[in-house]
Amino acid sequence: MAHLDNLVERISDPTLRAQIAAEVAKLVERKDFGLVFQRHLPEDLEVPSVRPRRGDTVRIRQAETKQNYVVLSTRAREASIIAVDAAKQTVEGSYTERHDFDGLVVVKDFNVPIYPGLQQLGEIKRGGEKPAHLVIEGENYYALEMLLYTNESKVDVIYVDPPYNTGADDWIYNDRFVSKTDAYRHSKWLSFMERRLIHAKRLLKDTGVVIVAIGDDEHHRLRMLMDQVFGANNFIANVTWQGGGSALARHHAGGTDYMLVYGQNAEKVGKFLDPKPFATDMLRLVQETLSHGSTAEQAQVALRAFIKANSKSMSEGLTRFNNIDPSGMIYETADLTNRLYRPNLRYTVTDPESGRVYDPPENGWTVKKGLMDEFVSAGLIAFGQRPRKKKSLDEYIYEMPVPTFVHSRNAANAHLERVLGDKRFPFPKDHEVIMRWLRMAGRKDAVILDFFGGSGTTTEAVIRLNAEDGGMRQSILVTNNEVAAKVAAKLRSSGYFPGDPEWEAEGVFQKVTRPRIETVVTGVRPDGSTYSEGLDENVTFQKLTYEDANLVALGRKFDAVAPLLWMKAGALGPVVRRDGDNAWALPGDAVYGILFDTAHAKTFADFVAEHLMPIRHVYVVTDSESAFQTAVAYLPAEQRISTTRLYSDYLHSFEINGKG
Repeated sequence: MAHLDNLVERISDPTLRAQIAAEVAKLVERKDFGLVFQRHLPEDLEVPSVRPRRGDTVRIRQAETKQNYVVLSTRAREASIIAVDAAKQTVEGSYTERHDFDGLVVVKDFNVPIYPGLQQLGEIKRGGEKPAHLVIEGENYYALEMLLYTNESKVDVIYVDPPYNTGADDWIYNDRFVSKTDAYRHSKWLSFMERRLIHAKRLLKDTGVVIVAIGDDEHHRLRMLMDQVFGANNFIANVTWQGGGSALARHHAGGTDYMLVYGQNAEKVGKFLDPKPFATDMLRLVQETLSHGSTAEQAQVALRAFIKANSKSMSEGLTRFNNIDPSGMIYETADLTNRLYRPNLRYTVTDPESGRVYDPPENGWTVKKGLMDEFVSAGLIAFGQRPRKKKSLDEYIYEMPVPTFVHSRNAANAHLERVLGDKRFPFPKDHEVIMRWLRMAGRKDAVILDFFGGSGTTTEAVIRLNAEDGGMRQSILVTNNEVAAKVAAKLRSSGYFPGDPEWEAEGVFQKVTRPRIETVVTGVRPDGSTYSEGLDENVTFQKLTYEDANLVALGRKFDAVAPLLWMKAGALGPVVRRDGDNAWALPGDAVYGILFDTAHAKTFADFVAEHLMPIRHVYVVTDSESAFQTAVAYLPAEQRISTTRLYSDYLHSFEINGKG
């Protein structure tokens, strides 16, 4: 850097010298050594469902080129547009054109604020008071901006499986598939990922964990990028998954994927614990045997038969847990004889059932008499030839995971085919693998986010985890409705384009994600055939919408914003809607309320105080900060209710988040 500083000093123009020196200083401040890449801006997105407005950037829907235009005016479902360059300056020689709205598609620039809403597409209610899983169709960058409003610092685990950037048309940048011959393939991918990971970091709790799956093509770059975003000191693990291999490979069989694991603050992340192989099977076997009316002795016979049949695959330590006491506890026993001579630990022990008195061993017991008495009272002493301490399998079921494992990917393909009844999605992730790592990384009530949702594997994994252990985990899954490259080419040749029903029906959300989750939860496949008995969960399917800030401020887009308020309040109970011109909304089964007219703040507060359900959040619609504070002051202080002012809080949030 000293040499570069000397060169800068030789610039004779003082203004130019100062400008270059300032830019060099920025570079030095940003980076020592590490990942250097060209940040591609802007990133944009075509949104066929949005109506063009004055000032919007649009493209001609069926044009072969990606020429941008600016809308000069609109009238009677027609727009006057003119071609512009990347700086949004009018292209020389261009002229004003008029096009029907249906012939245009709005282009959203990621550097321009958006004001999101949600449109409900459907819901499943089978889970009682459990929080609803959210499955959102939309561009994930904008969905992350929306989640910054509803879930900032509330997410326990993020699991994502982004495009691997193999060069095989596996991902889209600026509405184009990125090919292997693209000279900027890697920097485009890094730009794409960096923007999303920066938002993701803000969503994590201080104890949160992020897991990113990746392949060989970008593994090393992603590790450096995540070091920059999350901090190298928050690296937890580089997990290697050997999922198969190919005999046709040139140098080695391949088939390796990775999962990079980081903590928001690794010092606060709990220890990862993995159930030992066969341990949960043993617990399940005994629980099922006893639940069918068998005695503890009969359950013990079944347990020992299971251990014998699997002894070659089980650890030696686990095979020793072959006893069952009358309470149903699986246990092995440990010697209570002290290795050292401890005369103060020499005392008699009495079996409360038989009355037999046991003399102490020569060196004494390993515990004091008071603790021994507690063990006896709790039934934790096995009385035989000598008293021995029972060690419950529940206390030894877990072990630290090894960050390398072998698990065939073929099982995931077969599983998804069984769920949907046909083959309609290639190479889904394995829900059992994801279940394993989510089980270790988060609690039973964790909020789990996947913003590269694909076929919906993560949501299925969360749902099945809840069914397995009675958890209350909530999944938030975001996926676009992307159409595969070959299918897209066929659709275009047939005259169909994004936004057409024929096109959208082939997208991953409509064709795979939603029907998969519906089948897993309801037990009924898309064709009406039976898959299973279903699972007791709540799910809501939503579509990300783009709203007009002025209409939001006027309260004319409340229905679009309402699901966001519900999410911000915890996604429990119903979405609160406005009924006519009522001054407030507070349904009996809701956990949040909305005050639309501050003139009724006192009466509303009285209803809040008497509400049967605990109120988590109150929204107050007002342009006046003083009116907001007055309304909040009426609320019952003992309930410590979170409060938000609408719509200023909503609008300001997206103005800030959308500036970069």
